[in-house]
Amino acid sequence: CGWMNKHCVICTGEFEPRRMGQKTCSPICEKERKRQRRLINERKLAIKPRRDWLKDSERACNAYIRFRDRHGVCISCGRQLGEHFHAGHFRSVGAAPHLRFNELNVHGQCAHCNTYNGGNLIGYRKGLAERYGTELVEYLENYNAPSRWSIDECKEIIDYYKTKLKELKEVDCS
Repeated sequence: CGWMNKHCVICTGEFEPRRMGQKTCSPICEKERKRQRRLINERKLAIKPRRDWLKDSERACNAYIRFRDRHGVCISCGRQLGEHFHAGHFRSVGAAPHLRFNELNVHGQCAHCNTYNGGNLIGYRKGLAERYGTELVEYLENYNAPSRWSIDECKEIIDYYKTKLKELKEVDCS
């Protein structure tokens, strides 16, 4: 009857869909549609700005930190970390972008301390000193090397933290 027919997104031919969401008329057109999507995604990656790569890098780093510290306590207040907690920075990304991915500068922190107490830096400093000693705290406070992460470095950071997270999850499962 024709009222259920659709037009293929590749060859524009009319066809009757066999499943919900079907957009192509044949396996050949479906293969071409996937090839076109892959090319579009590659072009999008080629023009992706550096700030987006930085966000993705930080997301990968924070995912690792949250998994690493999931059974621990808040670095600032000592409360048990619940299901939802943050990867809080001792020295903020704005103040010390060179420490953005330093694992000694990023720890599990409850949402209350990180969001509502401005990072609870006094408590964070005490927590760091208890865990690592005052030498490390002073090092983090005084380390001010300039840095500007390139896109290639961001890609390496993403790969590094994804690999590290995968290894940590494998150890956790066994």
